[in-house]
Amino acid sequence: MPEIAQIELKAAQEVARTVPIERASNGIHYGSFGDTQLAAADLQRMVQAVPPAIAAALHRKRYYFVPLTLGGSYPSETSEPTFLEIDSSKLMVAADFSTELSDTAVCHRNANVDGTDCVFISTRLMQDRFALSFEFYINAGHHFVDAAGVPESFMRTVWSQAEANVRGETSQDAWELRAKALGSNAGQIAVPQTKRRRPKFWIGKPTQEPVIESRAVDEKARTQYLEAAFSDAVAIYLLSLTVDFDYSELREREYPLLAAPALAERLRAVAQLFPASAGHEFSILYRRNR
Repeated sequence: MPEIAQIELKAAQEVARTVPIERASNGIHYGSFGDTQLAAADLQRMVQAVPPAIAAALHRKRYYFVPLTLGGSYPSETSEPTFLEIDSSKLMVAADFSTELSDTAVCHRNANVDGTDCVFISTRLMQDRFALSFEFYINAGHHFVDAAGVPESFMRTVWSQAEANVRGETSQDAWELRAKALGSNAGQIAVPQTKRRRPKFWIGKPTQEPVIESRAVDEKARTQYLEAAFSDAVAIYLLSLTVDFDYSELREREYPLLAAPALAERLRAVAQLFPASAGHEFSILYRRNR
């Protein structure tokens, strides 16, 4: 393993200006710098898995796959930075990997270089092809939503699931925003309408009258939730075009995964909107207990 003093560090803006850019068959622009330990053919296949209909919305982006992306802090670590929030002259890229550098590295950073939106993705922080592909597709999903929004048909599907109180979600953000939109807490998401009973007193014996109490929907949180759910679904769909994986591999501790049938419904909706590119196949397989 190379010593940290021997590892070449470059400003991200220098990498963006000097690294040759390739244009995939779907139109996505990308480049590679340093010892990414990622074969050119594997990188190409991962990028080309994005259907042209999605890739068309990413034409203003440049994706750079580098060993480690360093620094580039921004005002609030609680939200995704915009491309203009990071000073690209202070964002550094390491040409190789070291344990010391990895402690200060991040999975990705957005930066604007000479008017171009650049995304620097750290390949050496990912343990395998599954993790690296998912990191790229999560970025692609968010960037697509930023550029094109969320299809109305998908919004109807997802919101009907939320109103039906379908278990779980596809990411921490979606889980929390769904709870906020419905006016509940993330620990136990409730349906928008609840019933309670209040006494109604007449002359003589009191009786009970059922009252339906409408819980107001937080429209801002609802919009953010639908955007998060759609970008998640796009990312999972793209991942399924690249690698075979078990749904449980997406599990995180902070929130329960969306029920499998509900996710399947979302993914089929995405696949119908954006058919897989040539050479890629989308399928959902259900494993039955023997």
